[in-house]
Amino acid sequence: MTGQSLWDLSEANVEDGEIRINVGGFKKRLRSHTLLRFPETRLGRLLLCHSREAILELCDDYDDVQREFYFDRNPELFPYVLHFYHTGKLHVMAELCVFSFSQEIEYWGINEFFIDSCCSYSYHGRKVEPEQEKWDEQSDQESTTSSFDEILAFYNDASKFDGQPLGNFRRQLWLALDNPGYSVLSRVFSVLSILVVLGSIITMCLNSLPDFQIPDSQGNPGEDPRFEIVEHFGIAWFTFELMARFAVAPDFLKFFKNALNLIDLMSIVPFYITLVVNLVVESTPTLANLGRVAQVLRLMRIFRILKLARHSTGLRSLGATLKYSYKEVGLLLLYLSVGISIFSVVAYTIEKEENEGLATIPACWWWATVSMTTVGYGDVVPGTTAGKLTASACILAGILVVVLPITLIFNKFSHFYRRQKQLESAMRSCDFGDGMKEVPSVNLRDYYAHKVKSLMASLTSMSRSSPSELSLNDSLH
Repeated sequence: MTGQSLWDLSEANVEDGEIRINVGGFKKRLRSHTLLRFPETRLGRLLLCHSREAILELCDDYDDVQREFYFDRNPELFPYVLHFYHTGKLHVMAELCVFSFSQEIEYWGINEFFIDSCCSYSYHGRKVEPEQEKWDEQSDQESTTSSFDEILAFYNDASKFDGQPLGNFRRQLWLALDNPGYSVLSRVFSVLSILVVLGSIITMCLNSLPDFQIPDSQGNPGEDPRFEIVEHFGIAWFTFELMARFAVAPDFLKFFKNALNLIDLMSIVPFYITLVVNLVVESTPTLANLGRVAQVLRLMRIFRILKLARHSTGLRSLGATLKYSYKEVGLLLLYLSVGISIFSVVAYTIEKEENEGLATIPACWWWATVSMTTVGYGDVVPGTTAGKLTASACILAGILVVVLPITLIFNKFSHFYRRQKQLESAMRSCDFGDGMKEVPSVNLRDYYAHKVKSLMASLTSMSRSSPSELSLNDSLH
């Protein structure tokens, strides 16, 4: 430049009524008054720069001789930007990638608010749908990767039997006891275990009926001897089952870290504690109050129903869903707590003088709880018109509050159910007849490919969350 500052050149351009723009080789002359209609955009701010440094913060290069501003951006998307400056509206063609278009208009300082109504619904819908597809794809990747991890851990446990006395025999027993459906023996053992669990639960329920209770010498109701035989057989079976699994376990230290094994242990512990308590009470009458402890422990037999989780894919998937859905469950409880607190106070204010059942706030909490959860016992109901309107609003709010997190929890359940089915299918294809073989259905290349793909997806999400200042060509290369 000779004797004239860059700002003078810029002013000259403005006075001439147009500036020269070069976007990735696409050259265009634009009138300054057209750009100044939108002073918050990149080109609008460019006209207000007072120094070369300020100009280069907004464009990639500036030609002093040609007085041309250069932008290293995608020239195919710039016509949409030009159309915006002339009409004040953005239009999005169906063949465009909505994420590239979003990054482009963000670079030029144009808000999505300017997208015309004819394109707005389709544009935002296309932005939301890939997120749902991405979630499904991510769930599938996590399902596959997690299945690979569990299969490799399964083979690692199976390999521990090599070199041990009767290693192959113990491995076959371990597979039969811990993997229902693996072989004919495991299926037979699984069916027997299910029948014993169901028999134990049915016996406990029938024993509570007066027709099946036999009074003892003191006139207190006692158990039917036939039910006691079934109970003792069930305890013997459960004990044998747990000891057999422990005896053939590949790692004794990790055995009780498995939740299913802990359930097996808790299903028999109450019986033996009850047995010890009864012996202590008989020998020491002063400790007769311990008999109540025995009665409570007897009720814990109902938890034997959880033993069915070992034989049910759905129950195991449900357990995993609850484990990893604590945030959604917490949201559900939070929404219910807020709603119950609000509606209980409103009902108390309206009904306290007209209804004895709603005369205290704790009583109104109970009413709001059964109303919001749509249980509706009917033991307490509002009597006034205002109270009935409050009850209607409480019920409707309860339906909405319960439904919102349920969708998220159901999606996670579907994810864990698919993963569990894939894992069981892979394990059933294993063959250890002649010792350890190569891992079937597990390709380590695919395993690490899923790991890398998951990492790349995470990096892509991070890049989308921040404004992109790179050109589309740079991102492709």
